[in-house]
Amino acid sequence: MYTIELTKIIKQMNLENLTPEIDTDEILIDHPDLNRPALQLAGFFDHFDSERIQIIGNVEYAFMTKMGVEQGIPMFERLMSYQFPALIFCRSLPVHEEITRLGRKFGIPILRSDKATSVLESRLIRFLHEELAPRVTMHGVLVDIYGEGVLITGDSGIGKSEAALELIKRGHRLVSDDVVVIRRVNENMLLGKAPDITKYLIELRGIGIIDVRTLFGFAAVRDEKSIDVIIRLEEWDKDQEYDRMGLEDQYTEILGNKVVTHHIPIRPGRNLSIICEAAAANYRQRANGYNAGRELYNRVSENIQRKLDGIKVGPRV
Repeated sequence: MYTIELTKIIKQMNLENLTPEIDTDEILIDHPDLNRPALQLAGFFDHFDSERIQIIGNVEYAFMTKMGVEQGIPMFERLMSYQFPALIFCRSLPVHEEITRLGRKFGIPILRSDKATSVLESRLIRFLHEELAPRVTMHGVLVDIYGEGVLITGDSGIGKSEAALELIKRGHRLVSDDVVVIRRVNENMLLGKAPDITKYLIELRGIGIIDVRTLFGFAAVRDEKSIDVIIRLEEWDKDQEYDRMGLEDQYTEILGNKVVTHHIPIRPGRNLSIICEAAAANYRQRANGYNAGRELYNRVSENIQRKLDGIKVGPRV
């Protein structure tokens, strides 16, 4: 199970910490969902998930105000006795000093945001789902080509990094070289990024390590990208049959998600960067409903059918 320090969430969401005495580095979040404790403030604690960060918006705040200090503070004390990770007040709502006192008593950070409740919730939930997503590392190079994430894989030394360098020179963007950390954000998306130690770097045999961001500028790199297509580079094998029509997609399964995969044989004279560009553009075409291989198949089938129809009719007498 993956975790994230509460300190990182505070920085990412630009939250104000009203209880700085509490060490947020020691508080680890392992649940990607949030909770608005309206029912709990009314006294209903059945099925209350105390592992979630709690959010106070206008509705909860109005209910607290209506209860008053004498009723509201004891209810808050009961709520905070469940030891949830943090309590966030939205819309810069004023926080009663008794609530911050209870936060210090139970070791629960009291935080505040100037954002609307729905905006904070959506951003925070997305951030948590990305940070806590299942992940795996793969050997390969991830490049953003025409807005499509292309993961180039293959045996060591086959030319992945050289292909990526040529793609960068052609205006595309590097995400990661050699090692790609892949996270399953949802059932439809895999996000890839570089480990911090190799970020923006490419290894070229015979030259060494180069810093892509320094050499080509910020426009030549990006921090993460969805993985849409996999290109598997392979040594040419004359006995191997390679797909020449592309009527049926081949897939690679990563963390339960299937990714379209092309097996590209390597021979002298083949321009890998142009092949990768064509694969990315072709993927986009297919996503928009056009398959060039299927189009050729239909044309050939229609041509054969016309000839057969001509034979059936026969010459006129």
